[in-house]
Amino acid sequence: MEVGIVGLGRMGGGMAARLVKGGHRVVGYARTPETVAKAVANGVVGATSLQDVVGKLAPPRAVWLMVPAGETTEQYVADTLGLLSRGDTLIDGGNSHYTDSIRHAAQATAAGVDFLDVGVSGGIWGEAEGYCLMIGGSEPASRRLAPIFASLAPSATQGWGRVGGSGAGHYVKMVHNGIEYGLMESYAEGFDVLRAKGDWKLDLAQVATIWRYGSVVRSWLLDLSADILASGPELETIAPYVRDSGEGRWTVEESIALDIPAPVIMLALERRLRSRQADPFAERLLAAMRQRFGGHAVNPG
Repeated sequence: MEVGIVGLGRMGGGMAARLVKGGHRVVGYARTPETVAKAVANGVVGATSLQDVVGKLAPPRAVWLMVPAGETTEQYVADTLGLLSRGDTLIDGGNSHYTDSIRHAAQATAAGVDFLDVGVSGGIWGEAEGYCLMIGGSEPASRRLAPIFASLAPSATQGWGRVGGSGAGHYVKMVHNGIEYGLMESYAEGFDVLRAKGDWKLDLAQVATIWRYGSVVRSWLLDLSADILASGPELETIAPYVRDSGEGRWTVEESIALDIPAPVIMLALERRLRSRQADPFAERLLAAMRQRFGGHAVNPG
């Protein structure tokens, strides 16, 4: 089977390489020729433009966008729909907001094109381990492209599936990433408590490794934490500044809209926001209030 991938970055490039290994023909495009050349070395058919991608695919075509959510996706959706024909399929594999995907599906339907929103998880390890795929949209299109999804997933029967209509794939991926926020924050806080207990000088890498086997808290995130902690000095070179790419915020917004409490995810997001403040005013004010009402000592700024 064949597919065109637009956006051969860390995720898109790994997906293209995995599909080639699975015996599929992949036509790939990226803004930089160097990125395309790297993909070509992995067996991808290189393209010089979006038009070139479409031109090198036989109908019914499938074009998979792996580009940043927001304005970039908006532009590529519009441009791609202008090039595709009735019966073709457009896939958005980025982290778009699910409401945008519902709108894009309506635009595609008006053009006679099927639209799939696919939440993709797996990061830089996906090429070797397989990607988790959460598919929303047209059932016939998802069924037709099943060989593509089966090759990208960890196995032909695990780690992928159509979860619902248009927008459902990105909605499930949004909540997936919100849960991820909470898990990461929990691990980080737990190891911080262990580190602060100086009596035993606990070996955090050893503890993480013990937990990896048989423990109810074992997970891939714990595996990664064990590797990070074993490296020791690596953490000393990393600033305590944690970004968010949007999905955690959207999960919190959705929980509020649905009147469903999600305090762990909300707090995890707030912790990330706090990490970016070089001069936390709120804590200064707290210290000043304690000094005024109770005469408590304050540290000089």
